[in-house]
Amino acid sequence: MSNDRPDPTFNPLQGGDVPPSERLGMARRFFEALPHAVALGMEPEEMGDGVAVMSMPWREDLVGDPETGVIHGGAVSALMDTCCGAAAMSHPQLKGVTATIGLRIDYMRPATPRATIRVRAECHHITRSVAFVRAIASDGDETRPVATATGTFTVEDRR
Repeated sequence: MSNDRPDPTFNPLQGGDVPPSERLGMARRFFEALPHAVALGMEPEEMGDGVAVMSMPWREDLVGDPETGVIHGGAVSALMDTCCGAAAMSHPQLKGVTATIGLRIDYMRPATPRATIRVRAECHHITRSVAFVRAIASDGDETRPVATATGTFTVEDRR
C-alpha cells in the first residue's frame, strides 16, 4: 500500500500500536471531525478495549424545556448513540468502521438542570456482523441513571 493512502484497517478509536495514554488524544481529534459531536459539545473522556466514556456539558441552547432548564432528550440520545458507536469501534475485535443498526433508550428521569451528562458505554459482545453495546447516562448521581441504552452496530471488517 502506498504511503499517501490511509491504512483501511486503522481504527482511530483503537489506536493500533498506540499507547493507551495517547489514544484519548486520537479520539478527541476523531470526534472534532464529526459536526454533530462538535455542535453538541461532546467530549471523549475514556476510550479503549470496548469501553467509551463521553460527556456533554449543559448549555442553554440544548435545553428542551425553558421552564425546567433540563437538557433535551434528543441531545442525550445523540450523546448515547455516539458513545455506543465509539465503544464498538474501540473494541479490539472490530477492525473497521461501524454504524448504528438499532438503539433502544429508556429514560429513567429528567436530568438535573444545568448538569453535565456523562455516558459510559461498553461493547460486551461482537459477532461476525454485529456489535452489542450497553450504556448508562448520568448527571453526577451514579445511583440514579438519567437513561440506559442497548444498541446494535454493524461490524465492517476492513482487514
